Amino acid sequence: MYKKIIVIIGLVGLIGWGILDYTSSPKKAVTTTQETHSVNNKSIEIGVMEGQKAPDFQLQNIKGKEMKLSELEGKKVIVNFWATWCPPCKAEMPHMQKYYHTAERNNVEILAVNLTTSEKNVNNIGEFVKNYGLTFPILLDQHGKIGENYQAYTIPTSYIIDTKGVIRKKIIGPMDKEMMTELISSID
Repeated sequence: MYKKIIVIIGLVGLIGWGILDYTSSPKKAVTTTQETHSVNNKSIEIGVMEGQKAPDFQLQNIKGKEMKLSELEGKKVIVNFWATWCPPCKAEMPHMQKYYHTAERNNVEILAVNLTTSEKNVNNIGEFVKNYGLTFPILLDQHGKIGENYQAYTIPTSYIIDTKGVIRKKIIGPMDKEMMTELISSID
């Protein structure tokens, strides 16, 4: 009982700290770029706001293979920013794994982007993946640039991206399997 109360207080404090940090820090001009991308003969601005084309990135997975977001166009994508030390991330990962078993068959991909620069020990990442039995791609943001560009100031932060590469929803905080199912089924 006391553990649950402590966890809830910790989560509320973490979320509150993230909101305070985000609202009190100077805003960085990374929400959009001047570039546009054509989708269905319409120009769409590239940026991290809902309705904008998700900025492309390329990162290595934990096995050293390069993965590029734009190579997943045609699939619905959940891009999730996380770290091994983050309690809400730990709570979310089993739900993501359960969802991933059905997602693979439904043209959906999960990219879990580890904010590697925030890790105390990068060797913990592989152990975390093994302990949680994660089978979706785990990408390493070794320089922190992708997390910064996607404004992942509070984690977990997830982006729901449609088959055309357009951001349809930004979620700050953990998701469960039902929420992922609902969000993905609501987009093209």
